[in-house]
Amino acid sequence: MKWIISKNNQVISLNEIPVLGIDELRNEIIKQYKTDKRVVGFFGCAEYSNVRLYTILADDNKSELLISSVRFMAGEKSYPSITKDISAFQMFEREFYEEFGIEPVGHPWLKPVRYSKNRFDKTQKIENYPFFKMDGEEVHEVAVGPIHAGVIEPGHFRFMCNGEKVYHLEIQLGYQHRGTESLFENNNNFAPHLAESIAGDTVIGHAITYSNAVEALLNIKISDKAELIRVLALELERIAVHIGDLGAISNDIGYLMGNSVFGATRTLVINTLLSICGSRFGRGLIRVGGVAFDIDIELSEKISKTLDKVLKDVDKMTETMFSSASVLSRLEKTGTLSMEKAKMIGLVGIATRASGLSLDARADHSWGWYKKFSFDKEILESGDVFARTHIRYKEIKQSMNIIKELLNQIQDCKEDILLVKSKNQLLGNSMVVSMVEGWRGEAVHTALTNNEGQIFRYKIKDPSFNNWYGLALAVRNNGISDFPLCNKSFNLSYCGNDL
Repeated sequence: MKWIISKNNQVISLNEIPVLGIDELRNEIIKQYKTDKRVVGFFGCAEYSNVRLYTILADDNKSELLISSVRFMAGEKSYPSITKDISAFQMFEREFYEEFGIEPVGHPWLKPVRYSKNRFDKTQKIENYPFFKMDGEEVHEVAVGPIHAGVIEPGHFRFMCNGEKVYHLEIQLGYQHRGTESLFENNNNFAPHLAESIAGDTVIGHAITYSNAVEALLNIKISDKAELIRVLALELERIAVHIGDLGAISNDIGYLMGNSVFGATRTLVINTLLSICGSRFGRGLIRVGGVAFDIDIELSEKISKTLDKVLKDVDKMTETMFSSASVLSRLEKTGTLSMEKAKMIGLVGIATRASGLSLDARADHSWGWYKKFSFDKEILESGDVFARTHIRYKEIKQSMNIIKELLNQIQDCKEDILLVKSKNQLLGNSMVVSMVEGWRGEAVHTALTNNEGQIFRYKIKDPSFNNWYGLALAVRNNGISDFPLCNKSFNLSYCGNDL
């Protein structure tokens, strides 16, 4: 057996995961990629003096996860790079090398990812990052960051330009040494507050991903009402951030009317989350075992009425915005990323759907209420800033429809328990992979437990981990003045990368 087949939130025994030789696993990965599998997990765990490398591939057509592993014995310090054949592995291999010092020989871009405190090579420091260089009399460098004019997190952007034209952009992250994953490990208490802080703009998305994983390991099922409220909150988060992004994109092209209207409209949505749980970002709502706050009939009617106004305002503003020639001239054919490149580098989320790829974990790896609901994925094909902007509008309308359906169903479950308490211990010697399609794309959490039922490895993949390189490719051959617009059209997370 080369792979064990699992599904989203399905617990498997660590003993059942095959252990292959690295050459055999490498060949298997290449074979599976030829049948449209893709990597969602590639990480190591220390096993005494050895290192075990786990690989998780997604089969989106069958809603399955293929899991296998390799055990590197003490003294083994290299293996043939997979990235040479499958570009989507480049970040995963860099991260694995950074943590364990096992080199993917032949990797074309073997540079640090985040400079974690437990990295194997302490001589690698952020101040001596090996930036790519280009020679030529007309080539010049433009450096932006890591300290920015706005109140945002640190990230450095190094442009190689000929005049205003960008030849290459290198993005250096890793300024935040957070150690987030290690805080989940060997912790006897649930850590919902930590899950909410993985990426501050994806509180609901990461909190649900974490809770789904822990609930699977506890072998508990939450109530129907709790499921409905979770999905409602996730779709509210999607609507809120998408509207905010429409405003930010408007600002970057000097379309101040759009910036003002979308900004005010976003406030209505996040204030709706506030009315549910006391936090405009949804903190405190999602807990292991369900949710901490109810939505009664009165609140349901208030939410419905608010969203009617939001949809009306968004419809009117986007119709005006997308009929403006000056707006379209800035959005269309700017920052284009083709379907082929998006697939090659393993792009996820709204960015990949804007490039024509059919990838949405709500449909491909559904959980909870999504299993009962059928909806079409929103897909565009031009792969430019316009597509990444317009797909947000399409998903806002789609999420509105989902929430309307949820509000109709919640009151049918009014006797359900909101928060199921469990005295169970986490299943021992087990692995679970949890996937949730947040507003930016899929969040993937993988938890591994020891014989005592303690989490000894907790691996997080925020969609930004996949997509930062997509931004670097999209800005090529564009004017450097278009970078802020391209950047905002992806709207990636620094802390989602710097775990």
